[in-house]
Amino acid sequence: MTTFAIVGSGFRARALLGVARELDTVRCVGAVVRTPRHLEVPTFPSLDACLHEAQVDFVLTATPKPLTPQYIVEAVDRGLPVLAETPPAPDLAGLRALWSAVASSGRVAVAEQYPLMPTHAARKALVATGALGTPTQVQVSSTQQYHAIALIRGLLGAGRGPVSVRATRFTAPLVSPLSRAGWTDDEAEHPTTTTIATVDFGDGRSGVYDFTEQQTRNLLRFRRLTVRGSAGELHNDEVVRMTGPRTLVRTPLVRRQTGYDLDLVGYDTEHISLGDEVLYRNPYPGRRWMDDEIAMATLLEQTASWVRGEGLEPYPLAEGVQDHQIALAIEEAADTDATVTTSAEAWTELTTAAR
Repeated sequence: MTTFAIVGSGFRARALLGVARELDTVRCVGAVVRTPRHLEVPTFPSLDACLHEAQVDFVLTATPKPLTPQYIVEAVDRGLPVLAETPPAPDLAGLRALWSAVASSGRVAVAEQYPLMPTHAARKALVATGALGTPTQVQVSSTQQYHAIALIRGLLGAGRGPVSVRATRFTAPLVSPLSRAGWTDDEAEHPTTTTIATVDFGDGRSGVYDFTEQQTRNLLRFRRLTVRGSAGELHNDEVVRMTGPRTLVRTPLVRRQTGYDLDLVGYDTEHISLGDEVLYRNPYPGRRWMDDEIAMATLLEQTASWVRGEGLEPYPLAEGVQDHQIALAIEEAADTDATVTTSAEAWTELTTAAR
């Protein structure tokens, strides 16, 4: 059993605690909180107080952006691996300072769960088969900032070098029927901002970022993801490609979802396939988990494997800081109405290709 302490008690912390409770391989032994509150695990006023009472194999930070770097450094200084919720620092200066403080330790990974969601994992597996040829552009309209960049970079196989960004914003009325708390019962239109950006990675590779405020929860906006390749294209859950001379075919990605109609197995995701090829299998059959819970569980178990020395970190710090650096460039480009080229940083020196 791999144990961890969580720092924070907000929405994300509680979601991770709920998933960890159902796993047999990891267990949360305590939460570090600034003010006393009721949680399902013992709470402590500081990390040192937690470490004094419990055996901890790694620390999971789920804190507001300005506080995250200090808790990462604190844990690393105590010799502990860290899984840091996104983003690991709030701004470019913070990313640089954090990298300088902890990168050499090799003890920090980032809790970027989006590539681990079943649909995104299946899409990445499809791209890896070469069915689309060389991926040249990824368009994402579903989630914000660093999450979207993680998807774009991962599906493109883009590295951590400088990029050029152009961006603009539009404000238009939009009804917001849902929030994190549930139904709002608010039918009024509210001014809502959409940011659209293009990211030039070089070598003919590009990304299109299209995000409307609260889009992750506002189901009046579709989620869209397109991967354009030299030999075909994936749009959401459908692929177009050539299978022979003068032969164009369109094939859907199909999720085997049990529990419908007279399927009495129970509601669950089994796998996602393209024709007779299974691209993704749910590692947690029978849990009845939604995609985000599957991704969080995968993230926690990959982290446990990493800290035991049995696998790589789930998402390296270098990738997480690169994602946020580009996300910050998008905001800067939209603010200034000018092209922004990101700077080469210390984390760009280690590799030329994203995992």
